[in-house]
Amino acid sequence: MAIHEDDSTPQMRGVFLAKSEVMDSDGVRRALWRMAHEILEHNHGISDVVLIGLRAGGVSLAIKLAENLAEIEGSNVPVGFLDVAFYRDDIGLRPVAPREPTEIPFDLSSKIVVLVDDVLFTGRTIRAALDAITDFGRPASVQLAVMVDRGHRELPIRPDFVGKNIPTRRDELVDVQEEGVRIGAYTEAGE
Repeated sequence: MAIHEDDSTPQMRGVFLAKSEVMDSDGVRRALWRMAHEILEHNHGISDVVLIGLRAGGVSLAIKLAENLAEIEGSNVPVGFLDVAFYRDDIGLRPVAPREPTEIPFDLSSKIVVLVDDVLFTGRTIRAALDAITDFGRPASVQLAVMVDRGHRELPIRPDFVGKNIPTRRDELVDVQEEGVRIGAYTEAGE
């Protein structure tokens, strides 16, 4: 998982300084377990469900959700990984650097796609993901699972499954790790 930055968050270098911890490792584990149950209930099982973790923050969450679903249901859910760098609407406004390759080794046609990310902020990354997944087929539906919904939406996007709603200021950063969720900011090294 990763510290979430967005195009409206100032680009800063330095060290992440946590101001508060809003979830510990047990809280993250329980939220992922609950979200797995909600995905099952909402979709009446997992027969047509696939998980797509967004690079970089959603990858480990998608893997853990898939493990939880397999433990609950006794069958595996396909998992893929998506980098949306070239689908963003801010190309040309800031440097675009793909994180890691997209890996979706299955057709999404007629599947229930659950996009998984660590933090939902403005909604622009999810908009890019919606554009990107159409290159892999036409899903029956697309749902969104996020560990943290921090508000400040700029697009009409809302999550279907949420670990925790955390009101934040626009200039704050949210760090999601298996060890917990922290809110903070960058500070210059040595401050």
